[in-house]
Amino acid sequence: MAVVKEKREEVVIKFAGDSGDGMQLVGGQFTNNTAITGSDLGTFPDFPAEIRAPAGTLAGVSGFQIHFSSKQIYTSGDKYDVLVAMNSAALKANIKELKKGGILIVNSAGFDDKNLRLAGYESNPLDEESLSNYQLIDFDITKLTREALEDIDLGMRDKDRSKNMTVLGFLYWMYDRSMDNTIKFLKKKFADKPEVLEANIKALKAGYNYGETSETFSTRYEVEPAKLEPGSYRGVTGNHATVLGLLAASKKSNLPLFCGAYPITPASEILHELSKYKNMGVRTFQAEDEIAAICTVIGASFGGQLAITATSGPGMALKAEALGLAVILELPLVVCNIQRAGPSTGMPTKTEQSDLMQAMYGRNGESPIPIVASSSPSDCFEAVFEACRIALTHMVPVIFLSDGYLANGAEPWKYPKTADLPEIKVTFAKKGKKEFEPYARDKNLVRPWAIPGTVGLEHRVGGLEKENITGNISYDPDNHELMTKIREEKVEKIADDIPLQKIDVGAEKGDILVIGWGSTHGVIKSVLLDLVADGHQISNTHLRYI
Repeated sequence: MAVVKEKREEVVIKFAGDSGDGMQLVGGQFTNNTAITGSDLGTFPDFPAEIRAPAGTLAGVSGFQIHFSSKQIYTSGDKYDVLVAMNSAALKANIKELKKGGILIVNSAGFDDKNLRLAGYESNPLDEESLSNYQLIDFDITKLTREALEDIDLGMRDKDRSKNMTVLGFLYWMYDRSMDNTIKFLKKKFADKPEVLEANIKALKAGYNYGETSETFSTRYEVEPAKLEPGSYRGVTGNHATVLGLLAASKKSNLPLFCGAYPITPASEILHELSKYKNMGVRTFQAEDEIAAICTVIGASFGGQLAITATSGPGMALKAEALGLAVILELPLVVCNIQRAGPSTGMPTKTEQSDLMQAMYGRNGESPIPIVASSSPSDCFEAVFEACRIALTHMVPVIFLSDGYLANGAEPWKYPKTADLPEIKVTFAKKGKKEFEPYARDKNLVRPWAIPGTVGLEHRVGGLEKENITGNISYDPDNHELMTKIREEKVEKIADDIPLQKIDVGAEKGDILVIGWGSTHGVIKSVLLDLVADGHQISNTHLRYI
C-alpha cells in the first residue's frame, strides 16, 4: 500500500488511559519531540482527582493533550484530531471531544468484558456503528508489546508497562518523526535498569515498525515549523515559570527567598521545585497546615526576606485571618493562589477561575490587597516577578493568581536575560536622630521596613489597630478611620506604578470590547483574531492588575 504524506497546519492529540498507563510520560516525550521540529505548541495534562481510583473506571482515566501548529497558537486546543484510548474507560471519557472524521487509535486489549463493565458499556463499542464517524485504528497494543519483548527477562506486568512506548512509536511513524530524542531520554532514565531500558526501546521501535509494515493506515502527516520570534526558547509549565520568576525576583531584590507552604493541588509543585534551589539561598518549609504556612511567611517578611507561600482556594480560606494581619502590619509578601474548582474540596485536579472574589474581598474588615493575574504558562514568570516587585516596593501583601490550566500546561517560552529584568530596589529603615516612627510614610504612603534586632528601631507588632505614626495600640475611632483610609489609598497609589492598559487584539476603537483576565487569554485571543480577520470591529484588553 502506498503511503501518502499530508501537510496539516495544526493538530490536537489526546492521549488517554489508566493512571498506570504512562500517558503523561508519552505526552511529555511527544511534546519534547514536537518542540525539536520547531512547531508552536501548547499542552495540558489531565489528572484523575481521586487517589488510586480503581483501574479501568472513568474516575481513573488520565490524559495528556497537545496542540501543535505551523502558526502561533495560544491554547492547548479544543476538539481532538487524534484520540489515543488505551481502554474502554478512556474512550468513553473522551470520545465526545473527538472531531468527526478524526483518527481514533484504540488498544483492543482494553475492551475485554471486565474493562467494558467497569466503564459502563453494555456492549463493545468497537463492534458498533457508533464509531463509524471516525477513522478507527484498532489493534492489540498489549499483544504487540508482549511479542516484541518475549526474549526479555521481565515479568508480564513489567512488560505491559512498556505499551505506552509502543503507542508513542506508532505516533512517531504517523507524524514522520525521529525516535532518537526519546531513546536518549530512556537511556538516561533507565541507565541502572538495563532490562527495562531494552524493553522500552524495543516497544518504541515495535510501534514505529507496526506503522511502517502493517498497512493499517496509509497516511502520514507533517506539520511545518512555526514562524516564531527569533531567540532562545525552552518549554515551561506555569508552575515552573512561577518558580523561576520568584528566583529572579530574589536575585533582583538581593533578598533571600523563603517559601512556607502546605501541599495542595495544583500548587504543591512550587514548593517542591523551590526546595531544589538551596544553592541559591532559598529556604523552604513544609508547614503542618495552611495557617502555619502563612504565619511563617509573615515571620520571614518581618525578618527582611522575600517571603512567599503557594496554595489554592481551600488554603486561601484558611489563610484569611493571617492575611489580614499582613495587611495591618503592612509587610511585603506574595501569596500564590493556583486556583482549582470548588467549593470546598471541589475538583482538585480540574481548573477553574474560581477565586477572584475571594482574593478581592475574602478577609474580615477592610483589608485591600492588590492582585496580579497571569494569562499563560510562560506569563507566570513575568506576573509573579511583578507581584514580588509590587509587594517589596509598596510594603503590601500581594496575591498572585494562576490556575490549574496554567500551572500544568506548557508552551515555548522565550526566556529573558537577567539584564533585561527591572531592578527591585529595597531599602531598610536605619536608626535616625529621633525616636523611630514605624508608621511614618513616604509620598506613596509606604512605611519603613524595620528589621527586628536593629538597635533603635524597636516597634510594636500585632493585629490590634495601630496609632498613626507611632504604631502604638489605638482604639480611637477617628484614628481607625484614618488608618483604614491610608491603607486603602496606599494600595490605590500602586496604579501610578503600573503600565497603562493596552488593547491586545483589534483596533483602539470598534463596536465591542471584550475584557478578560487570567487563563481566558488564549481562548479570547484565538477567537478574536479570527473575528478581526473576518472584518468584525471587535477588540480585546486583558487585565493583569486587579
